[in-house]
Amino acid sequence: MYETLTWEVDADGVALLTLHRPDALNAFNLTMARELEQVFLTDARDDAVKAVVVTGDGRAFCAGMDLSAEGNVFGLDETLSPTPEQFRASYDAAPWDTGVRDTGGKVTLAIHALPKPVIAAINGPAVGIGATMTLAMDIRLASEKARIGFVFGRLGIVPEACSSWFLPRIVGVQQALEWVYSADILTAEQALAGRLVRSVHPPEELLPTALELARSFVKDRSPVALGLAKRMLYRNGAAADPLEAHLTDSLAMYWTSIGDGKEGVAAFLEKRAPRFTGKASTLPPIE
Repeated sequence: MYETLTWEVDADGVALLTLHRPDALNAFNLTMARELEQVFLTDARDDAVKAVVVTGDGRAFCAGMDLSAEGNVFGLDETLSPTPEQFRASYDAAPWDTGVRDTGGKVTLAIHALPKPVIAAINGPAVGIGATMTLAMDIRLASEKARIGFVFGRLGIVPEACSSWFLPRIVGVQQALEWVYSADILTAEQALAGRLVRSVHPPEELLPTALELARSFVKDRSPVALGLAKRMLYRNGAAADPLEAHLTDSLAMYWTSIGDGKEGVAAFLEKRAPRFTGKASTLPPIE
């Protein structure tokens, strides 16, 4: 189905997405970019899918952009001269959409928009886009063999894939700047100390732990409540005033109270497992 990825969904609705270019250390190319975007905009949005775990095939997670491609290795059109005004006015239309837009950013925007838990199981080297794509995932677990690098300064380019939005929110501005300025390769323990990853595991325990964590998030949970909570935390964590949180909280509480919330309360009172019927594909509007 895919050239650079494998996709499996288990009986609990936990999907395992594997970057599958092991001979190239799962290096990111334009085909992988298109396929990752497609997965998160289509396959992962199927209501049978409750959560997604992302890992790499072989000894690497993703070694970064495949720099062996001919021409502009990032797939950009070097004949264009976009001004900020032109680009912002029509960034999603030709020629800017395919000639100027960062491919990694398209991927991370698709990941971020998925109203379901997404967990990165970083099994080995994750460099450049291999590191920044994980920032749009909700939680990152790392193998003891993981090595993570925001190495853009060594290549004369800038952090991409919306990482200037995600990274400071995860680790703070000071830590983000130090890692970007230094462009060093971080060990798993350094990433843990900087709060980039949730936990570090022996290689053989990483994927089972990530899958079990994903399963614990979605078993007997309302997909609507999870999807709304994800949206609220990302949105309101960056809001200028708590009133913004109150307004979205209120609408989300209203709609869930007359939806899956009724079943959740009944199940609690009857001391049984809930049977939620809400779908992540039909979240109520709250903003």
